[in-house]
Amino acid sequence: MVLSAPGVGTHTTTPQRRPTPNSVRLLASLEAMAEVGLQPDGSICRRGFTAEDRQGRERLSEWMIDAGLSLCIDAAGNLIGRLEGSDPSLPALVTGSHLDTVPTGGRYDGTLGVLAGLEVVRALQDAALQLRHPFELIVFADEESTMVGCKGMAGTASADPSDYTTSNGEPIQRNLARLGGDWDRLASAARRDDAIAAFIELHVEQGAVLEGRGDSIGVVQGVVGQRRFTIRVGGQANHAGTTPMDQRQDALVAAAQVVLAVQALALAHPGDPVATVGKFEVWPNAANVVPGEVQCSVDLRDLDPEVLSALTDELQRRLAAIAESSGCRVTMEPQFSVDPTPAAPALMDAIEVAATELGLSHSALPSRASHDAQELGRRWPMGMVFVPSHRGLSHSSAEYTSLEQCVAGTAVLLEAFLRLDAQLQG
Repeated sequence: MVLSAPGVGTHTTTPQRRPTPNSVRLLASLEAMAEVGLQPDGSICRRGFTAEDRQGRERLSEWMIDAGLSLCIDAAGNLIGRLEGSDPSLPALVTGSHLDTVPTGGRYDGTLGVLAGLEVVRALQDAALQLRHPFELIVFADEESTMVGCKGMAGTASADPSDYTTSNGEPIQRNLARLGGDWDRLASAARRDDAIAAFIELHVEQGAVLEGRGDSIGVVQGVVGQRRFTIRVGGQANHAGTTPMDQRQDALVAAAQVVLAVQALALAHPGDPVATVGKFEVWPNAANVVPGEVQCSVDLRDLDPEVLSALTDELQRRLAAIAESSGCRVTMEPQFSVDPTPAAPALMDAIEVAATELGLSHSALPSRASHDAQELGRRWPMGMVFVPSHRGLSHSSAEYTSLEQCVAGTAVLLEAFLRLDAQLQG
């Protein structure tokens, strides 16, 4: 669905200065977008497909048109703004992120990447500079729940509507229509292999690594893969007072050993994987009953698929040992598996050089949270720029990245694209 196609924004005049982000304008955009879905506690609620989500997209659409972008919405509900380049044969340089949030979201998660991309366009227009490549800014649909937007564009989206668990509980078909998408034409959202030259997403780190290191910029090595399992521990429920300690099959005691084994698994492995037991259910969960059954989740994450396989194999061995020593039944059932997506070396280099030339301290790190870039990177060269999150807090009203840090990330994004525009040949 085409929204507009203004005939502005393609200047060939030699710029008088290197384009730079306007900090006042970026701050104004961040504050204006934070008004949409603002809650009494200071958090932001723009769940995917809601009226607030649509309001945010409409507000951004006005800004994009004013910046000279032509707009369309694809079948996956992605809002796409495009600035033509001087060479129509070249594929696009692309940036973007999402505007939807979790129920108590912050004002930077996703939003900064979108508004930084808009500021890149505005800075290019200020400098009257037309890139060789077309430039696109994308707002991906429903990143926080279904990721239907980025998966649709990458061609990895499921064609089965029952595979989508939406935050409002309504069918994905109806939700996509609210954004201007079209479920019946979802396959048409998949871009051609030669449509995109490079995709770079700017995002707040959502962790405390950069702040701890004292670095301004994170050069993301890739988005980690995930292996998630359900662990079931079966013992024998019995009277807590009359069952001697040496005659118990206590499922909770065995499950506690599972939790410690998962922690030890990650700590002992070379590198820096993470392993988490995040969900824990006990039956019958009564003060005077020896627990008879426990169910818990295990989440394993790393950038290397071989590490994930090794962690899984070692976990199975440890569970077998716990079952033997406790006398309980211990089973592990896969929930889902997501492969890692490495960043493209050329894009990492462009980001690192950009940060260096701008005098910004930087270091490499993986992204342990999923992002739209994870799906785009399965098809096209992908890079990510991280900026620090104060105290590592995210998905809450306490989420904070300073204006100086936001501007620094935007400047790196802009400089990296300028370098790629000059270097890439299609």
